[in-house]
Amino acid sequence: MTQTTLPPVEKTQPVSSPRGTISDRSRAERKLGWLLAGPAFLVMLLVTAYPILQAVYDSLFSYRLTDPENRAFNGLSNYWVVLTDPLWWQSVGVTVLITVVTVAVELVLGFALALVMVKALSSIRPVVRAAILIPYAVITVVSAFAWQFAFNIQTGFVNSWFAWLPGIASTTDWFGGTGTSLLVICLAEIWKTTPFISLLLLAGLAQVPEVLQEAAKVDGATRWQRLWKVTIPNMKAAIMVALLFRTLDAFRVFDSIYIMTAGANGTESVSFLAYRQTIARLEIGLGSAVSVLLFLAVVLIAFLFIKGFKVDLAQARGER
Repeated sequence: MTQTTLPPVEKTQPVSSPRGTISDRSRAERKLGWLLAGPAFLVMLLVTAYPILQAVYDSLFSYRLTDPENRAFNGLSNYWVVLTDPLWWQSVGVTVLITVVTVAVELVLGFALALVMVKALSSIRPVVRAAILIPYAVITVVSAFAWQFAFNIQTGFVNSWFAWLPGIASTTDWFGGTGTSLLVICLAEIWKTTPFISLLLLAGLAQVPEVLQEAAKVDGATRWQRLWKVTIPNMKAAIMVALLFRTLDAFRVFDSIYIMTAGANGTESVSFLAYRQTIARLEIGLGSAVSVLLFLAVVLIAFLFIKGFKVDLAQARGER
C-alpha cells in the first residue's frame, strides 16, 4: 500500500487576469494586507533586528562591562576563544541531548494525546482538552520550581513514593550528578510542553480528509496501515511546524536549568553559557559571541527543517 494524499488542486486563472499578472482586487487585498501588518512588522523588526545587530557588533570587541575604558576591537578573536573552549562544546552537547530527547518523546506523546482528543466522546471532549492543556498554561519558572521541589532530596516526595523501584532510595540525590539532573530537566520540559505539540498535531489531524480514511477501510487497510499511509502523510505540514517550533524552543532551554541546577554538574546549556558570560561575568564581548553562535545555530536548524520536510505551507493552506 502506497502513501495516500489528495492530489493538489489546479486553480484556474480568472478570465480578466492574464497569466502572470494579478487582478485589481488581488492588488488591493495585497495592499490592505501590508497596511494592516506593516506596523506590527516594523515593531517586530525593531525589537528583534536591533538586539541581533548590537550583539554582532559587541562580539567584535574585547569588552568587559566593569572596565569600559579598555574596550578594544579584536575582530573574530572572541569567536575563536569560544569555539576552541571545551566548555562550549560541552554546552552544545548538553543542549543537543536535551533537544533530541524532549522533542522525540513529546512528538510521540503529543500525537497520542491528539488522537485521544479527536476520539474522545463529544460530551467530555472539552474537559479532556482542557485537562491536557493545563501543564502548558503553567509558567515555566513555576513548573521548574515544582519539579525541583518534587525531586529535592530534603523536600521532595519522589524518593519516598518510588523507593520500590531499582536505583531509587531515600538518599538518592537527583541533582547531585549530570545524568540524573538532565533526566529531571528533560522530564520537566516534556511535562510542560507536550500539550503544545499535541495542540498543533490536533490541528493537523483535523485536516486529514475523512474520504481517504474511508477509502482505505474499504481497501482493507488496518489501523496501523491507515496511520502510516494516510494519516501521517496528510499531516506532514503540521508535524513539520510542531517539530520546528518545539526544536527551536528546546534548543534555547534556560529556565529549567537555571532553577534546578544553575548549570552545576555539567548541565550548562548554550543559553545558560551566554547568560553566565554576559550577565554573571559581565564579559559583553564573549557573551555576545556565544549569543551570535546560538542565533546562527537556530537559523541553521530552521533551514534544515524546512528543506528536509519539503513542505509547501502555501499549498497546504490551499493558496496555490
